[in-house]
Amino acid sequence: MNTLTIARKELSSYFRSPIAYGVMAFFALIAGYFFYVAVMFFVRRGIESSMMGQSFPMDLNEFVIRPLFSNVSVIGLFLIPMITMRLFAEEKRTGTIELLVTSPLRDSEIILGKWLAALILYAAMLGISALSLAVLFVYGQPDWKPILVGYLGLLLLGGALLAIGEFISTCTKNQIVAGVATFAICLLLWVLDWASSFGTTVADKVISYLSVLQHFDSFSKGVLDAKDIVFYLSVIFIGLFLTARSMESLRWRA
Repeated sequence: MNTLTIARKELSSYFRSPIAYGVMAFFALIAGYFFYVAVMFFVRRGIESSMMGQSFPMDLNEFVIRPLFSNVSVIGLFLIPMITMRLFAEEKRTGTIELLVTSPLRDSEIILGKWLAALILYAAMLGISALSLAVLFVYGQPDWKPILVGYLGLLLLGGALLAIGEFISTCTKNQIVAGVATFAICLLLWVLDWASSFGTTVADKVISYLSVLQHFDSFSKGVLDAKDIVFYLSVIFIGLFLTARSMESLRWRA
């Protein structure tokens, strides 16, 4: 119950400031543009193939939805630091962190409540892209199962990066520092697969496995793989665990 109370408080603070509106507006603009480009490419290829008497595989999932999911995940990489940078940094800057850590609330309730609020805001962003995909069901017949799997992957990916961002937010009172550090760490986890893709050693394989991008690839194809789910859940747990240890330090100093 206390976790939900914290989550409602954080969501309210998001929408009392320009953060939520700015993040959602930026996401809607960029995601809408990528959706338009994907649909126009699909339509143009279909028309060109018909004019040349060639067959074109009219697969909306492959030519529209999968590229859109990949692009949406990249947009999230840039916006997630904006969501998490204020979670604890703002509390430390205003001095309310002392009241928070000395309250009868458990650390786990505070941490889960703030993370849940950030995840709900992120899910609301994804809901905007779902409105675009709804148009495809009006004029086409995409397979809805890979779409659900793709959105599950986006939620898990977002939840993992949000947990990391929440931990970083406990380490500083400057929101800009928290945002930049979160983006740097998330970007590093994003490109690990690129750096090790040409290697064949065990170390290269381990580094590649730690890439958050590699585990999203299956979701974007509509494939539900248990190892990818376990990976994201593990990252979420580690991020929240580190946040709890940081909160213990703050509570001890308070």
